[in-house]
Amino acid sequence: MIQEINGQITAGKSKYGIVVSRFNEFITSKLLGGAIDCLQRHGAADEQISVVWVPGACEIPIAAKKLAATGTYGAVICLGAVIRGQTGHYDAVFQQVVRGIGQINYDTGVPTVFGVLTCETLEQAVERAGTKMGNAGADAATTAMEMADVMGQI
Repeated sequence: MIQEINGQITAGKSKYGIVVSRFNEFITSKLLGGAIDCLQRHGAADEQISVVWVPGACEIPIAAKKLAATGTYGAVICLGAVIRGQTGHYDAVFQQVVRGIGQINYDTGVPTVFGVLTCETLEQAVERAGTKMGNAGADAATTAMEMADVMGQI
């Protein structure tokens, strides 16, 4: 018989670390609110959620790796907003953050979820932070819960 593993979208008993960038805080605070709300709606108590603020998107991977390496968290959620119109070094920031977060998954085995908006305009970021396109922070929290459950089953 084929064994099939499917993750449930429930907070369960896992703890969740959230790393959020202060840069573009008017956007990232909405992502954080969406992530926390999603976790709580799926059963997470306040004690299961830790939030770490970092200065900017480039600092997200190092804080996320430190959280993942503790062995305390079932998943780590990374939240930020990199907007092309606001920075001339958009591509460098974006690539560093993507590479860093991806590497944490491989290095630690702890699901580290990419919830960093990479948008061309401020309007796109606003849409993804809780208006027309939903809330990317809530989407990242959903992924974190499912992956924490999957990893617990494997």
